[in-house]
Amino acid sequence: MDTAENGIAELRSIMRRLRDPETGCAWDVQQTFSSIAPFTVEEAYEVADAIERDDLDDLKDELGDLLFQVVFHSQMASEIGAFDFDDVTRSIVEKMIRRHPHVFSDANYQSEAELKAAWEAIKSQERAEKKALKPKQEELLPSALDGVAANLPALKRADKIQKRAARVGFDWPEVSSVWDKLDEEIGEVREAIDSQSQAAIEDEIGDLLFTVVNLARHCSVDSEVALRRASAKFESRFRRVEELASSRKQTLNAMELSELDALWDDAKRES
Repeated sequence: MDTAENGIAELRSIMRRLRDPETGCAWDVQQTFSSIAPFTVEEAYEVADAIERDDLDDLKDELGDLLFQVVFHSQMASEIGAFDFDDVTRSIVEKMIRRHPHVFSDANYQSEAELKAAWEAIKSQERAEKKALKPKQEELLPSALDGVAANLPALKRADKIQKRAARVGFDWPEVSSVWDKLDEEIGEVREAIDSQSQAAIEDEIGDLLFTVVNLARHCSVDSEVALRRASAKFESRFRRVEELASSRKQTLNAMELSELDALWDDAKRES
């Protein structure tokens, strides 16, 4: 057993001890898939944050935390006889081999477009086979949107839905059409606000955000990344505004809006 395998075996052993009903940690024993899921999502975001900051030491730690989440879920599944960690690794190994026949078999693609088409065809077949194995509660027609997780972050899910629809031709041919739609949605938001209907306002703002994601997609921009960077930029500038106000022995809530705007302009020029 090599070092990596020893590490995995030790981690799994630790997880079993933490989940032991008699000698384990009370908190760990009480957890369920649902209660742990938010932590799993959080750890994935912390991995992305470490990458964004180009902090490889932190990335190492965050990947460990994310791996622990996989082990945690796998242990809980093994306790009810559903699957275990070995099943998880076996599943991903089989999936990667199946999705890369040009690497692990004799498939030969002449272009990136052919490669992407084959990738999507394989994934589509996987979704159909998985669906066929599940009990049929109601007859639903196969959809290009099958398999898009409902609990993805809203921007990411909107992007994936739009990309799936675009693959079957349901898309604007050029970005100018998205601009027209954006203008239309802004007008509808104004009308909803004038109507003072909170439900209508929420609905129209949702449509507006969905269209902004579409604009980002047509510009080859990841809307999730763009918004995260915009938030980070705002945070940096706002903190600088606070510093500038403090250096003048002032507090933000005691300043006029014109004074705050001036400090904001100063922070922008510095960044």
